[in-house]
Order: sequence, then C-alpha cells, then structure tokens
Amino acid sequence: MYRLKGEGLSKRFGGLKVFSKLSFDLRTGDSMAVVGPNGSGKSTLMMVLLSIYRPTRGKISYLRDENSMEEAQIRSSVSLVSPYLNLYDQLSGEENLKFFATVAGESVTGKEIERLLEKVGLAGRGMDLVGGYSSGMKQRLKYATALLNKPAFLFLDEPTSNLDAAGKKIVSEVIEEYRSQAIIVIATNEQEEYSLATKQLRVDQ
Repeated sequence: MYRLKGEGLSKRFGGLKVFSKLSFDLRTGDSMAVVGPNGSGKSTLMMVLLSIYRPTRGKISYLRDENSMEEAQIRSSVSLVSPYLNLYDQLSGEENLKFFATVAGESVTGKEIERLLEKVGLAGRGMDLVGGYSSGMKQRLKYATALLNKPAFLFLDEPTSNLDAAGKKIVSEVIEEYRSQAIIVIATNEQEEYSLATKQLRVDQ
C-alpha cells in the first residue's frame, strides 16, 4: 500500500504567491483532480509533488506500507504525462519506449512494447518515426511511456490535451485500469475531466 501526503503546501516565486496551505492524503486506489482556472498553480503543484520545485512551506511524504520512501524509490515509482514532456522525433515509437525504459533502468520486451502501443491505440505504428506522428499520437505515446514502469504514482497534467474523442476514451480506460493499483493525480481545468478522479483539490491564488 502506497501513500502520498501533502501538508500545508505553499509555493511562492519571489513576491508572487502561487498557492498556499494545500493539504491532502491519498492512498493506493485514490485518484484526485487538481482543479482551478488557468494560472492558478495546478501545474506548479505537480512540479512540487515531483520535486522539480521545492515547496516554500509545507511537507510532502511518499510512503510504502507506512514507511518513508527514499528518493531513488520514489523516482522508480512515479510517472508523468504532460504537454511539456518531449519525445524524440528522430526515433520511432518503439525506440522512444526502449530509450525511456533504459533511462529509468528498466528493460522492456518486444511483446511488452506491442501491448503498450495497442493499449494506447498505436498498434502497427511503433516503427514509424515520431516526427511523423500527429499531436494526438504523440500524446498517446506519452501514456505508453508513463506506463512502462507500472507506476505506483501516476501524475497527469492536462490528460486529454490534443486528443480526439477516441483518444479521450483511451485515457479514461487507462485511468480506470490503473485506479486500483496506483495513486493518480490529475491537473485539469476541464470540467468533463473532473469525473476521472474520485476526489478534488481546488487550487486558487
């Protein structure tokens, strides 16, 4: 059983307050939508939870079986899907998956790659260069990349960005499949995406 706690989280950049006094307590099987208008700090909170930014105040705890996790354990248990993540256009879809698996210290078989590509609606497109993918196809490949390590903590920033109706359905299916095995945090300002999570955390300046 995994747990993610945020206690009194605040973030400022100089004199600019981004958010303040945010708290939550999530366990495996929980999903939380971080909601608020554009510019309210949703993506910044995600970066704080991923240790890309440090909170100005407050504490973040990652736990496994109620024991604090070390930094290396956290890194191997976390995945992120975000519009700001870059794929390698000069590599094929399969090569991107192999590269990111290697960077994470994981190995992935051809069958696993095929299964992941099929799961995100890219069956038969794995050998194509990513530079020839549409924006929606790239977003689907990001999901395949995020699922490589079977994450215990799955962070989704603008989860259906660039996706058509079929792609949004795939996202919903992925979340439903992993809901019982992971803690899922979704940053969105799309009301239709609120229902992807069982809890909400409102972020307002």
